Amino acid sequence: MAHHTLKFGYSQLVERLNRFPQGAAPSKLLDKILQILFSEKEAELVSLLPIKPFTAKKASKIWKMDRAKAQKVLDELCSRAILVDIRQNEETIYCLPPPMAGFFEFSMMRIRYDIDQKVLGELFYQYMNVEEDFIKNLFTVGETQLGRVFVHEPALSKENALHVLDYERASEVIKTSEHMGVGVCYCRHKMLHMDRACDAPLEICMTFGNSAAALIRHGFARRVEAEEGLELLQSAYEHNLVQFGENVREKVAFICNCCGCCCEAMLAAKRFGLLNPIHTTNFMPRIKKEKCTGCGKCVDVCPVEAMTLISANDPNHVKKKIAKVNEEICLGCGVCVKACTEDNIELFSRPERVITPLNSVHRTVVMAIERGKLQNLIFDNRVLWSHRALAAVLGVILKLPPIKQAMASKQMKSRYLETLISRMRF
Repeated sequence: MAHHTLKFGYSQLVERLNRFPQGAAPSKLLDKILQILFSEKEAELVSLLPIKPFTAKKASKIWKMDRAKAQKVLDELCSRAILVDIRQNEETIYCLPPPMAGFFEFSMMRIRYDIDQKVLGELFYQYMNVEEDFIKNLFTVGETQLGRVFVHEPALSKENALHVLDYERASEVIKTSEHMGVGVCYCRHKMLHMDRACDAPLEICMTFGNSAAALIRHGFARRVEAEEGLELLQSAYEHNLVQFGENVREKVAFICNCCGCCCEAMLAAKRFGLLNPIHTTNFMPRIKKEKCTGCGKCVDVCPVEAMTLISANDPNHVKKKIAKVNEEICLGCGVCVKACTEDNIELFSRPERVITPLNSVHRTVVMAIERGKLQNLIFDNRVLWSHRALAAVLGVILKLPPIKQAMASKQMKSRYLETLISRMRF
């Protein structure tokens, strides 16, 4: 009984985290991770917080705690990047980000001495790269995923460049974001503690908007202007890193510059490629077979092992090899195009454009529907949603295709929602 009481706060926190569309699979390793990041009392308090953003006043009411004391707890959690604080019209709004992309990464985005990052990195490695449940649930459940790949802009031909929309360009995200912060790459930092990190740049993890402002404020990211951001992007191109960012068209919150050996998204793509764990670009590489020399440079740089060498079936050169792309798992990043020194690979448009959610609300709602968690967004059992927040969620639902509206209605079992949907169809 005493042991159960000791762990109660952490078990409640696990339950709370799994009300997100992208949760955290229960595991003894997860328990150990949470015990490093949270005290048991903090875990219990955080487990009571709503999914939607909230104020210090709301937290004090939920916690039944004096406002000043609640504020102190919130500020302490923000200082460790457990919570994100957003300044809005002279008021601070708080929210608990999901584990990933969220406070798991934030814990490793700078060198810290208040926690044992070597132990934490080893636990993350075991939880994500050895155990399978967390990564599999994060990247393979449902059709709509957390992240998408940005096209490698140097690989675009003049013709292709005409068809690339602004939201498909990492450079445009950098140029137009209100805030931009750069921190240590969580993935390579984790692998560094496992003696498995590659030599790609470490301080190259990009955050934007409100998330960047919060991380900069608490020292987890360094503020950079667009000019330096573009220089970092160029460095990423030179190291053949893939730009993997939030799967939205507006107000992208993060762009990671990923290698195929350390980064969670690329590793997930290699492990679960046929399950489409990452939204691809709208391009696919095409190899000029008659000119391919079989040098294998494209194979070496492909982050998800979509490129291979096969026999050229040339009776005059029986040992000759040529490159072949596995279109079922190819991300369409275009890294292979630049690697080909013979200019024998080009990008062409996919037959059907990849659908990207409008913004984070749109993506979150669709992910919640596909994962059977919509009720958690609509009815937060810790605190009632405001009419504005409820309207935002319902607004997204009403714009979904009929089949996803039916899924939403089934999950909600709400006559009110069914009536709204039926009226919108006529």
